[in-house]
Parts: sequence; structure tokens; C-alpha cells
Amino acid sequence: MEIQKVSSRKIYEVIADQIKEQIVSGALSPGHKLPSTKELSEKFQVGRSTVREALSALKAMGLVEIHQGEGSYVRSIESEDVDLPAFDSILMSRETVVELIEARKALEISNAALAAEKRTDEDIAKFEEIIRNMEHFLGNEEEGERSDVLFHLTLAQATHNSIMARMIDSISTQMQAAIKETRRLQMYSSETVSKQLWVEHKAIFEAIRDKDPAGAQEAMRRHLFHVEQVLLKFLKQ
Repeated sequence: MEIQKVSSRKIYEVIADQIKEQIVSGALSPGHKLPSTKELSEKFQVGRSTVREALSALKAMGLVEIHQGEGSYVRSIESEDVDLPAFDSILMSRETVVELIEARKALEISNAALAAEKRTDEDIAKFEEIIRNMEHFLGNEEEGERSDVLFHLTLAQATHNSIMARMIDSISTQMQAAIKETRRLQMYSSETVSKQLWVEHKAIFEAIRDKDPAGAQEAMRRHLFHVEQVLLKFLKQ
């Protein structure tokens, strides 16, 4: 794999562009496993968090698949995949971010009710672990964000509807990529804010646990309203 060292700011974008060019040119073919985060970090001479951001950006573009514990692979694009706006347009367009928020609200509120109806004991065990981690890492930006993303993906999986799960995965990935770009949305670094987010997620979980579809929808609606207000406040800056 050919690597060019970079030293500018927003380094993850430059790294993502370099890997993207190799994928588009065919130098990296579908199914090709990318070097580990550690190896890429050493080759690009940047921190691992920067490499993770670059990989998240590539995932948002639909170019890379990230398998926890296994690594990252060049993705084979299939015709039925959800066609969402390109990563670059999300970074530049307020309108696109607003549309993502609207789409996420529509999907997640429906998902909450469906998960409350179809969740299994295994799903509940996963939720309980995530909620415990959220509480344990209050104020920890990286862990807070990771747990938040995992909660919503677990909720989508708890619907036991593969299409719903794929759609929310695509939207959530691009939303997180847009948030990472700002670095001003410190939603998880503030213990006060992260505690409020934990309370909101806990309420959603409890409604799903109790098989209360209406309660799950309302708890999700309140949570996403809070997140929306934070995002829209930033977008006005």
C-alpha cells in the first residue's frame, strides 16, 4: 500500500483522500484488508485517533467496512445499498445535516417502538452493558461517543429488521462524521451534558425493557430533540 506522509491540519481528511484515491483507482480492490490502525498511524506518522477518524470518513463514504476486532476492508458496493450524500457534502452543507437529523428522527422513533415489541433477552443484556459503560465513563469524550453510537446501533438491531439496521447504521455513521469535523460539539466531554445523555438513553432502554412501545417512542423523541437543539445551535454559528 502506497503512503504519503502528511503534516497539515485536518490530517484525517488528507489521509482519507489518499486511501480513497487508491480505492477509486483500483490499487486497493474490494475485500482488500487495510493495515491496522497502529500500522497506519506509524506510516502516516499521526495519532491513532486521527487514523480512526479517517477510517470513519471512508466508512461514511461507503468505501470501507470496519469490523470490530478484525480490521477494515475495502467495501464492495452493492446496488441495494442506501445511497446517502457524499461525506464532503455533509461537511459543507447545513441543509444536508438538517436532512440527516430529520431522517434519523423518523427512523429512530419508529425503531424504538419496534425494538420494544421485538427485543430479546440477549438484546436487553447488551443494552444493560452499554448503559453501565455510559455511567462509568461520564465526561470521557471518546468512550461517551462510542457508547452512544453503540446504543443506537444495538437499538436498530433489536428491531430484528435488517433493512432498518442498515439504514440507521449509514445515517449514524455520516452524522458522527459531521460532528467529529466540528470538534466544538463537546457533547461528551462535559460531565453534566454526558450525564443528561445517559439519563435519556436509560429512559429509552427502560421502556424497551418493559415492552412499552409508546414510552420508548416518547423517550427517543425527547432524546433526539435535545441532540437536535445542540446540533442546530452549532450550525447557526
